[in-house]
Amino acid sequence: MNFLRGVMGGPSAGPQPSGAETIQKLCDRVASSTLLDDRRDAVRALKSLSKKYRLEVGIQAMEHLIHVLQTDRSDSEIIGYALDTLYNVISNDLEEEEQDDSEEENLPKQVDDLGSQFTEIFIKQQENVTLLLTLVEEFDFHVRWPGVKLLTSLLKQQGPQVQQIILVSPMGVSRLMDLLADSREVIRNDGVLLLQQLTKSNAAIQKIVAFENAFERLLDIITEEGNSDGGIVVEDCLLLLQNLLKNNNSNQNFFKEGSYIQRMKPWFEVGDDNCGWSAQKVTNLHLMLQLVRVLVSPTNPPGATSSCQKAMFHCGLLQQLCTILMATGVPADILTETINTVSEVIRGCQMNQDYFASVNAPSNPPRPAIVVLLMSMVNERQPFVLRCAVLYCFQCFLYKNQKGQGEIVSTLLPSTIDATGNSVSAGQLLCGGLFSTDSLSNWCAAVALAHALQENATLKEQLLRVQLATSIGNPPVSLLQQCTNILSQGSKVQTRVGLLMLLCTWLSNCSIAVTHFLHNPANVPFLTGQIAENLGEEEQLVQGLCALLLGISIYYNDNSLENYRKEKLKQLIEKRIGRENFIEKLGFISKHELYSRAAQKPQPSFSSPDHMMFDHEFTKLVKELEGVISKAIYKSSEEDKKEEEVKKTLEQHDNIVTHYKKVIREQDQELEELKQRINTLTSQNEQLQVTVTQQVSQIQQHKDQYNLLKVQLGKDTQHHNSHSDTFQMNGIQTEEVSKLKEELEEWKNKHELLQGQLREKDSVIEKLKSSQLEIGTTEQSSQTSKSGGLEHNNELQKELEVLRSQIQLQSAEISKLQMENQKLQVMNTTADPVLGDSSARAANNSELEGRLEQEIKELKSEVKALSEEKESLKQHLDSSSSTVAILQDEKNKLQQEVAESKKEQDDLLVLLADQDQKLSALKIKLKDLGVPVEDEDDIESGDQGDEEEDGDEEEQD
Repeated sequence: MNFLRGVMGGPSAGPQPSGAETIQKLCDRVASSTLLDDRRDAVRALKSLSKKYRLEVGIQAMEHLIHVLQTDRSDSEIIGYALDTLYNVISNDLEEEEQDDSEEENLPKQVDDLGSQFTEIFIKQQENVTLLLTLVEEFDFHVRWPGVKLLTSLLKQQGPQVQQIILVSPMGVSRLMDLLADSREVIRNDGVLLLQQLTKSNAAIQKIVAFENAFERLLDIITEEGNSDGGIVVEDCLLLLQNLLKNNNSNQNFFKEGSYIQRMKPWFEVGDDNCGWSAQKVTNLHLMLQLVRVLVSPTNPPGATSSCQKAMFHCGLLQQLCTILMATGVPADILTETINTVSEVIRGCQMNQDYFASVNAPSNPPRPAIVVLLMSMVNERQPFVLRCAVLYCFQCFLYKNQKGQGEIVSTLLPSTIDATGNSVSAGQLLCGGLFSTDSLSNWCAAVALAHALQENATLKEQLLRVQLATSIGNPPVSLLQQCTNILSQGSKVQTRVGLLMLLCTWLSNCSIAVTHFLHNPANVPFLTGQIAENLGEEEQLVQGLCALLLGISIYYNDNSLENYRKEKLKQLIEKRIGRENFIEKLGFISKHELYSRAAQKPQPSFSSPDHMMFDHEFTKLVKELEGVISKAIYKSSEEDKKEEEVKKTLEQHDNIVTHYKKVIREQDQELEELKQRINTLTSQNEQLQVTVTQQVSQIQQHKDQYNLLKVQLGKDTQHHNSHSDTFQMNGIQTEEVSKLKEELEEWKNKHELLQGQLREKDSVIEKLKSSQLEIGTTEQSSQTSKSGGLEHNNELQKELEVLRSQIQLQSAEISKLQMENQKLQVMNTTADPVLGDSSARAANNSELEGRLEQEIKELKSEVKALSEEKESLKQHLDSSSSTVAILQDEKNKLQQEVAESKKEQDDLLVLLADQDQKLSALKIKLKDLGVPVEDEDDIESGDQGDEEEDGDEEEQD
């Protein structure tokens, strides 16, 4: 213990040993001591010396410390000291903190090398890392926390090697994921830092961490810490989320499908009071915006980006970002990043672009957000990065958005300009920026206007109608003419580059615009003069763009102007410039350093305004046109004529192919409709067959019920006849007799009444006969009266017959009732005295007869109803059978039509094959002539890709 007291700085009588000697003795004590307390004290002493004597402790004690971790795991205290000592040896953080104020320049490099070397020694045995993973699983704070810090330091020093060891270790990543669920915030927060280092640039580990429910846990931590108002823990979680999602399509898809995008919306609810933003809040919100951009980055697959964009619109995230965009008091860097984020959320998504077009700024009167942003872009007092962000937002709004392009260009046309001048339109702002004295505003406005014309020939033609009033008293000039006028005045290089990019975009693939440009006699001499001069390095870029513009004027020239036909322009280049010199100047564009930077990504990012020269979409245009213009310059007039003829032939064949494709498409639609009709009729036929089967079964059931009732009726009549003497009913016989007498009297009265009516009819007939004999002396009147009398007589005879038939029926009923009355009277007089009361017996018999008659009547009516229902079912069955026959006939006809359509389609396919052979031959001829020909498969695959993108955009509405 005296030795330890000396080591720890206690009083000692003898001379003090050096640090290296002390460390060697402590290492010997750790290795040889049998008592755990002695080893623990020795390791504690090594920990206290490890910061000052890092190199010595690392060299002499590392092996002994690792041995302690392996053998003394039962004692958490010594394990904690050992882990802390290893951390002090391996980590560079402590050494850098102590040497921050040092003047030595090479010290940081030495520190980095030292930590990397000790890490390499430690991980040389992979079992050491596996042992460390096991120790991290311990719940004891004094073991788990230093273990997490040591593993984090190892990953910082030798990340890829340690990642690979953890990846192949059983359940290695899963063990570390448990740190996020630790209730102790210190361990949880350091666990986040550990996972940051673990997931750097390793897609396999990123996927494992994501599928271990990392998104859910990290979002929960961010919510618990207060979202954007949280501390540095929120920042660490956001950095880890970026590691998991950036350039990892699988994790991005998992994040979207897990509905985690919806949980990002509360992050951006910053409230109305935006004053007093803390530095941590700005950092957190900046990282949150970057995380949104990771999900919708233009470098992601188009399908994944589109689905994330739609999800952000439906959950209200885009609306929340637009609220921040239009809010006041937002810091400039947050506003800039918000603009960039909104740009990529709406880029290429029609639904989001339409919503952004409807957003208004909270001003009086309200102005569209696009107009407010353009005002910032053309304002030279605004920060440069903010103006670049607004330009990017405008470009993303117009990307693949023909509707938005039309709305912007329409604000420039004469019919839509606001005559009152009360409101400023987007077109007016662009024109104002295009012709202002600020070169950066000129460039931004020119690029923005070029994006409004991108791949839209209709708008290029409409923009030719725009007229500008230059000064009072002078006639207005076209926008195209004004651009060329400013170009020829020798303004700044940035302004001229912007205008040349606008003109190249405007004239490309638009022969009418080329004709308008060539119609000005000053334009071609200006371009040739610019190209022919030998200017400085700064002007070479302008020369290359002038060569590109002149080449576009040749390539898209329709030879409508006699003085500026293709051949004459080529001769002019040959005389004044030279073909080789022209091609060399044209190549200045793609060789420029700023061109290569702009071609890398769509977002305009420049270190300074002077470097703002090229636009990303324009680099695509240069790449597309540079080769074809070079070939067009060397072609002869005969080759041009042949090329025109071949182009016309190709167009004709394309029209024929398009026509046949349309016919085939229509026939396919008809076939589908016929198939649907066949399916419908088949289903109807099956339903009718089922109905017929059900009706047949119902008829059989009714027959069975009818037979059963007949059998029951026969049994009941036998039963009543055999037991009629046993029933006794008092007081009913007299009532039945009285009722029958009353009915008999009623029938007699009806009979007399009918006889009286019959007598009246007879008298009327007699009168008519007598009047018939008396009327008329002339033959015409006699015939007329005779015919009328005969008709009346016939009618009366018919009525008489009807009355007689009614009388006969009533007489039959009266006689029937009289016979029944007589039978009852006979039964009453001849009753059997043995049974006692004769009146009761008669009543009993009459009641039985009445019941039988009633049951018989009911059975007859039921039988009649059943027979009627049977007849109706038979009729329905017959009609169903006829319907089935009709449907079968229609089915046969449809099958014949389908066969005929298939035969026609086969004929068309044969014809198409012939056309394809002819097209292939013509394309071979074109290639022999040196004309670039695109394969139809490439064109169709490109069209198909566009259609799939548009389809994905219209699907989750």
